[in-house]
Amino acid sequence: MSSIDKSGTYALGTRTVKRLGYGAMQLAGPGVFGPPKDKQAALDVLREAVAAGVNHIDTSDFYGPHVTNQLIREALHPYRDDLTLVTKIGARRDSKGAWLPAFSAQELTQAVHDNLRNLQLDVLDVVNLRIMFSVHGPAEGSIAEPLSTLAELQQQGLVRHIGLSNVTATQVAEAQKMVPVVCVQNMYNIVNRGDDALVDLLAQQGVAYVPFFPLGGFTPLQSSGLQAVADSLGATAMQVALAWLLQRSPNILLIPGTSSVAHLRQNLAAGELRLPPEALETLNSLMD
Repeated sequence: MSSIDKSGTYALGTRTVKRLGYGAMQLAGPGVFGPPKDKQAALDVLREAVAAGVNHIDTSDFYGPHVTNQLIREALHPYRDDLTLVTKIGARRDSKGAWLPAFSAQELTQAVHDNLRNLQLDVLDVVNLRIMFSVHGPAEGSIAEPLSTLAELQQQGLVRHIGLSNVTATQVAEAQKMVPVVCVQNMYNIVNRGDDALVDLLAQQGVAYVPFFPLGGFTPLQSSGLQAVADSLGATAMQVALAWLLQRSPNILLIPGTSSVAHLRQNLAAGELRLPPEALETLNSLMD
């Protein structure tokens, strides 16, 4: 059994994916803007990920923009039957690379068509609606209007499943009254655990939770504590952070990103790492 298979699987709508996936964001240029520094290296990472068994790739047409989707198409099309591509809409980039909300019906519809064209697909497996009410993270406010547009696109047969990104628990509940929600994608890790209750609720509902930035928001002290645990286990800090997430809840799906084949292999090896009780206790204490 390979490292990635040891991480297990979970349902993503009607699809079943391995819990260790891949996030394509870092394949674009600096600041997720423009082309990659080394296009061949980017293509190699995508091909290596799928060869290693990854069957869940996270992307968006506003990465680049257009760059990561075009790389995915060039590297992997025609796609394997078991490969699930998850994209997101709700943002756009200006000429300098700034991230701007794009919630109008016209913008959301255009974004779905851009993703379809650049990925060379007739239908998108999963589309996450990214909410951008605040630059600092999830912020309250009704998401009914943009979600209704995405629901219409789903009814037109352009989108199979709907997910949410950068949302509050209240917004998840609002969305679930309108459409089936197959996943929620928020920032969450060992020391940023504001979504603890949401993770548990979604697990009860059979809904996937997809955390991003597994090492994001650590203080220097917290980082040193994580590194100490990693050193004691002969692992990297990222491997420990990913292993903690895998052990946190069975509905957690991981999408660590990298533009390096070597780092990709390191990340996927986290599927074999089991954290002993004393390591978990130390890691959980980093929040204090």
